[in-house]
Amino acid sequence: MSRPGRDDDPDRLYTLTGGRSRSDSAAFDLVTLVVAESDPTPGMQSEHTAILRMCRYPTAVVEIAADLNLPVSIVKILLCDLLDTGKVTARHPRTVTAAQLPDPDLLEQVLVGLRNL
Repeated sequence: MSRPGRDDDPDRLYTLTGGRSRSDSAAFDLVTLVVAESDPTPGMQSEHTAILRMCRYPTAVVEIAADLNLPVSIVKILLCDLLDTGKVTARHPRTVTAAQLPDPDLLEQVLVGLRNL
C-alpha cells in the first residue's frame, strides 16, 4: 500500500535525484546485492543515510526500494551516487553452473546417512 506524498510525489522524486531521471551506471538491477563500505556522515541526504544503514549486510536493490517506499529507478540513481563516492559496493549474486554443483550420488549418500541418524 503506498503512502500518499511519499513515492508518488513527482516534486519530491525530482528533488531526491537532483533532477536526474536515469542512473548513469548499469551496475544495478533488481537482484544486485549492495553492501555499505562506510558509515553515514553528517549532512548526507536522509535517503543515502538510510541506504547505508540498511546495507550493513548484503541487501538487494529491490529490498532497498521496498524499505524506502521509493521506485526502483529512483533508488538506482541514489545507489549510483553512493557507488561513485565509494560508500557502497555492488555485486550480482553468483550463478552456479552444473559443473559447480555437488555430485547427485554424493548428495543421496549424505541424505541416507542423515536419515539413519
